[in-house]
Amino acid sequence: MLYLIGWGANDLTVEGKDVASKCSHVYLENYTGKAEVAELEGQLGKKVVLLSREDVEQKPEGILERAKKEDVAIIFTGDPLVATTHTDLLLRAKKEGVETRVVPNASVLTLVAATGLQLYKFGKTASIPRPKESYHPETPYDILKQNQSIEAHTLFLLDTDNHLTVKEAVEYLLKIEEKRKEKLFTPDTFCVGCARLGTDNVIKSGKASELMQQEFGPPPHCLIVPSTLHFMEEEFLA
Repeated sequence: MLYLIGWGANDLTVEGKDVASKCSHVYLENYTGKAEVAELEGQLGKKVVLLSREDVEQKPEGILERAKKEDVAIIFTGDPLVATTHTDLLLRAKKEGVETRVVPNASVLTLVAATGLQLYKFGKTASIPRPKESYHPETPYDILKQNQSIEAHTLFLLDTDNHLTVKEAVEYLLKIEEKRKEKLFTPDTFCVGCARLGTDNVIKSGKASELMQQEFGPPPHCLIVPSTLHFMEEEFLA
C-alpha cells in the first residue's frame, strides 16, 4: 500500500501520524515547505528518507515496487493533491497495481481564509518564479487579468526554492505593467501580503507600493490581489 500523507502548514494530523508510524518505510518530499526529517523521525520513531521533487515526479519506480509488498508512506508539505498535485503518482501506482490512500491536510488554498477573503470568490491561482535576465514570464499577469475580468480574487504562490518575498512579487508584476501599460497592476493596486499562513500568520493589506515597504519576515510568502470586495471582507481586512 502507498500512502500519500499531508504535513499541512506545520504538522501531521492525528490520522497522518497513526498511518505513517505503522508503515515499513517513510519518505518526505519537502519541495514546498520546511518540514524537518529529524522532527518527523522523533514523532514517528522511525527513519525518514528525504526525497527530491525529481524522485517523486520522474523516477518513483523504486518506491512503487516497494509499495507492492510493504506499506510505504510519502509525506508532503501542505496537502498531497492541492498545492503540488501528485495525481500523476496515484495514476502511475494504479497502472502498477499498487493500492493507494490519501491522508489530506491543510493547504495554502484554504489557509488564505485567514485573510477574511471569501474562498469561493478566488479565481485561478498563479505562481510567480524568481525572475532571471532572460526569464520573466508574463503568465501571472495574464491570470490576474482573467480573474479581474470575472471579479475574482487572485492568489499568487511565490517561488519557494528561492524564497521570493511579497516585495519581490510586487516588483515582478510592476515590471510587466511597465512593459504592457494596461493599468492592471500599478503602485496603487490594493493587495494583501501574507507570510507563514497556518503558523504565525502575518497578514498586511494596502496599496502595492505600501506593501513593498512592509516587513513580512521569513518565507513562505504569498500575494493576493483582490477584486471587488464584499463589505464583510473590507471590514475584516480593516
